[in-house]
Amino acid sequence: PVLMLQRLMIQRAVQIPIRKLVEYITKYRLPILSGLLIGTSYIPFPPWAIFFCFVPLWIFWLKQNSYKSVFWSGWTSGFILSAIGFNWVAHTVHEFGHLPWPFAILVLILFCSLANLHLALVGLIWFAVCKRLQLKDSARIWLLPLLSAVSDRAFPMIFDWHLGYTWLWAGFPAFHLADIVGFIGLANIGALFNGFFLYAWYLRSQNRTRWIWPVAVPVVAFALMNVWGHFHGADRWVGDKIAKFLVVQANIGNQEKLMAEQGHAYRNNVISKFLMETSKGLADQGQADFAVWPETAFPDLIERPEMNIGYSPMLKTFVLSNKTKLITGGYTLQEGTRRITNSFFVLGDNGEWLGKPYHKTVLLAFGEYMPFADWFPSLKKMFPEVGDFGRGPGPTVLDGGGGLKLGATICYEGLFDWFVRDLANQGAQVIVNLTNDSWYGKWEQPFQHGYMTLARAIEVRRPLVRSTNTGISTVILADGRILALSPLHETWSHLYQVSYAEKPEATLFMGWGYWLIPVLLLLG
Repeated sequence: PVLMLQRLMIQRAVQIPIRKLVEYITKYRLPILSGLLIGTSYIPFPPWAIFFCFVPLWIFWLKQNSYKSVFWSGWTSGFILSAIGFNWVAHTVHEFGHLPWPFAILVLILFCSLANLHLALVGLIWFAVCKRLQLKDSARIWLLPLLSAVSDRAFPMIFDWHLGYTWLWAGFPAFHLADIVGFIGLANIGALFNGFFLYAWYLRSQNRTRWIWPVAVPVVAFALMNVWGHFHGADRWVGDKIAKFLVVQANIGNQEKLMAEQGHAYRNNVISKFLMETSKGLADQGQADFAVWPETAFPDLIERPEMNIGYSPMLKTFVLSNKTKLITGGYTLQEGTRRITNSFFVLGDNGEWLGKPYHKTVLLAFGEYMPFADWFPSLKKMFPEVGDFGRGPGPTVLDGGGGLKLGATICYEGLFDWFVRDLANQGAQVIVNLTNDSWYGKWEQPFQHGYMTLARAIEVRRPLVRSTNTGISTVILADGRILALSPLHETWSHLYQVSYAEKPEATLFMGWGYWLIPVLLLLG
């Protein structure tokens, strides 16, 4: 009897969670489907479902009568799309945070639970407005893409993603229209297309024959946008000047990089590897105007413009001997606070600073600063492994010599359209992005981060040079052509001839186009 009782208890302990899970999946099968469609349509997957991926979730919402079911269905979709599209978070926590895999998985689960809460919040706001105003079915339907478009712009994210970037990743010619409305504008148009397909489902469910026109509208509109984009991007943005950039990807291992930054043991090795690969690239591929090293490539403080302290003379000697200017990421001390900064340096032909370095402004939360630590200093003591970097002054254009103006971005500052827009409005002729993605593995993040950064070049029609430690390093020209892509986690260099405009034309997105879609959303 005791054994039978134990077996029965074990059986019930297993059956109850399984039964509840089956009930949950059955109830939320449409939100689960939306999560799968969104997650498998984002980079690096082909964007096969971006124009109807929200429809199953929205159909589910139209049938609900409680806040609870609306919230949990939105949460379910967000959790699933995060687990598919951003599972590299676990790798990063394991690699960068040195946490065991079980803890890294727990962090990923927490991330997936919170990262895309805007889906659930959109549902709650939509449900409340519909209930308060007693909206009719058609108004309830069109309110969904409107609120979704607003949430893409308003919801704060550490990794600021949206489905507009998939247009560039897929090579749809319509991505050229981002110089009018931005890639966030393309994402908003995609949300509107989802609304048309939802409306078609609604009309079909009401046995109305008019359901065909809401299907035809996004199909025809997308085709016309691609035709417009093809001619809009053709030959208009070719520059009248040429600058040669040798992009160097030294593929420094994470542990070696940490050891070099924390002490002197590996600094000479790291610097020597960059110098060797740069010299080899110049010898094999020809002379360059600039050699470009990635974010924090130089593992020592660069404190003086004269480059005469610590390991800095190694860089000065290299520049003087090769007659090649150098752009590199490194560290220095912020004036006033004396905090260490993640900085962007340009060394001229004489081996010294061409001007003051740019300090990274948009810092990575929990990596380069602890949120709220300025108000609660005890947080710094509780989490000493989190950096405490000084913050830069905002978008800054640097002198590249010979009249060339460089727009400096470090790491994921390139994800923010307002940042690069400000650089272009300040007169930047070439955007340069220095990045280190070595902590994220080879699977998704390098492609996501890479193409999200390259998108900025289309919005402002300036060429963008991207140098990374482990890939993806490349150049995108102002006309949208993406040049040679580096391999991932391999030592590599490439000499790019980058055409740029001496007096670049301002895009509509740099002016009133930046506000076009928000105004339309407000009117909506």
